Amino acid sequence: MRFPFYWLISKKISRKNLRLIVYLKPIIDMKNLLIVAILLLSFQQTSLAKEPKLKKIFTGKNLDGWKLPEDLTCWRAEKGILYVRNNAARKGSNLWTEKAYTNFIFQADYLLGDGVVDSGVWLRSENDQIQIGISGSLKRDLTGSPYIPKLRYPVEAKGALALIKPTDWNTMKIKMEGKTYTVWLNGVEVMTYTSETIPASGPVGLQLHPGNTMSIQYRNIRLAELP
Repeated sequence: MRFPFYWLISKKISRKNLRLIVYLKPIIDMKNLLIVAILLLSFQQTSLAKEPKLKKIFTGKNLDGWKLPEDLTCWRAEKGILYVRNNAARKGSNLWTEKAYTNFIFQADYLLGDGVVDSGVWLRSENDQIQIGISGSLKRDLTGSPYIPKLRYPVEAKGALALIKPTDWNTMKIKMEGKTYTVWLNGVEVMTYTSETIPASGPVGLQLHPGNTMSIQYRNIRLAELP
């Protein structure tokens, strides 16, 4: 009897719990290992059920609730989608929420466009960003990894490249608690990092990196505040 790892993955068991099961596999028999796996999955699903409901912070019609950049030519809201594209000047731009947040869950769908896509989600300030697309400094895809200006990429997301759908919508979820943030890509946990320099609170932002000819789309941009 082979252990049903694919079944666990289909149930979206967390990477952390899956690693624990792999570690225990040589130690305990198959029946007890399956019991442990089911208990871990049940606990994980119960924990997720306790998370607060995500609320829209992007109307899909306009940029109400966001601080408008001086040059709006790069940002356009239409029919539920936020279209982001560098203009001819390619100076880049950031779009910030008007509201500041402390602990929260952020989630959004994104669709990679043309060009060399280099975007991301700012957490509380321009000190910490979760990368989406190609890193401008390292010239490779580091989606899901944290970027901190003085540290560059202190850790890299694991398994993210295998999860990315290049021509379809992807979902990124970020949980921010204290100084620690965790990232999920298409339902799979790919990274956890504790940032010693992140501010205690601040807005959430979307980045359009300067210098690139690129486009990206966002939709279903939602957030839930945590205690």
